[in-house]
Amino acid sequence: QVQLVESGGGLVQAGGSLILSCAASTMIFSDNAMGWYRQAPGKQRELVAAITTGGTIQHGNSVKGRFTISSENAKNTAYLQMNSLGPEDTAVYYCSVVNWSGSAWAPVGYWGQGTQVTVSS
Repeated sequence: QVQLVESGGGLVQAGGSLILSCAASTMIFSDNAMGWYRQAPGKQRELVAAITTGGTIQHGNSVKGRFTISSENAKNTAYLQMNSLGPEDTAVYYCSVVNWSGSAWAPVGYWGQGTQVTVSS
């Protein structure tokens, strides 16, 4: 069974940066696309960014130019570099294995426990 473990969250002031990591228990990122999601209190979980095995990247409109997704398949690890953070980025961040449905990325059922990111104004 695939296990995903996110880390790197914390409390940061507005304008600051954080790097999130997602470590997988298997070589799943070598064969599958993966994505970072976030869920703020009272809001639906939203896709922040996705990366394919070939390195094609997609970022959500709300984070374009500020967040960067990357992965190191040899380490079974994916990252989310977050810059210019604002209070609106406060959420629990999750990584997941995703598939392209033809019109959107969709999670396939593997989730980590999430890591809290809190941005103070």
